[in-house]
Amino acid sequence: MLVELKTYGPATCLSVTGMGAPGGAEHLSAIGALFAVAGGMGGPAGPLEGQWWVEDPRPGLEVERELWRWHLMLPLAGEPEPGAVEAAREMVRSPGSAVDRVRVVTYTEGLCVEALHEGPFSEEHVTLKVMEEFMAEGALVPNGPHHEVYLTPLDDPAPRTVLRQPVRRG
Repeated sequence: MLVELKTYGPATCLSVTGMGAPGGAEHLSAIGALFAVAGGMGGPAGPLEGQWWVEDPRPGLEVERELWRWHLMLPLAGEPEPGAVEAAREMVRSPGSAVDRVRVVTYTEGLCVEALHEGPFSEEHVTLKVMEEFMAEGALVPNGPHHEVYLTPLDDPAPRTVLRQPVRRG
């Protein structure tokens, strides 16, 4: 497995912040809202990305999934025209929709450790362990939330996901 050190930023995207298990109602609502607003803006946007963290002293994978926090994101080609997001929200709004939570954010992660995970999400821990070993060997420590870039649809039977961890020298 290839683990690389890369530098990223700045990136502009549509984003929704929330809490809950991947694939849960809150998570799926946020994904739908992102794609609806992106479509209302004329697209294209993507691929879907997520930044994940927990507010708990335990390692993230030991915390109940309902307590996971996330920013879901769809990268944009650039900064949207003023009013474009608001107009898209109005165009695609439906009762109970999360479109009002969609916002434009620009972020810079900087130095990151990155690897391609091929396989089910339930097996990401194997790739994450290799990334942690790479970080330890390079005296690197986490410097921001865990980041995933979904190269395939979330329901793909053979998912491919870029796993990224912002880091700094420890």
